[in-house]
Amino acid sequence: MKVTNITNINGFFKVVDSCKGKVELVTGEGDRLNLKSKLCQYVSMANIFSNGEIPELEVIAYEREDIDKLINFMMDGE
Repeated sequence: MKVTNITNINGFFKVVDSCKGKVELVTGEGDRLNLKSKLCQYVSMANIFSNGEIPELEVIAYEREDIDKLINFMMDGE
């Protein structure tokens, strides 16, 4: 799923951390980074973080419950 305009980065990672299954970030080169790993979170943010906002990410979640959490976050921003 494409995730756009994340302004609450800490909230986004709290949602990712609460997911039960694997959540991955797909890089521009097609690599997949495990977003539940703190190291991958820092590395991915260092590469794409700009002006306190993340314009667009491709995120893959494998559990339906996790997908719903991410969608709810994007709709509510919390």
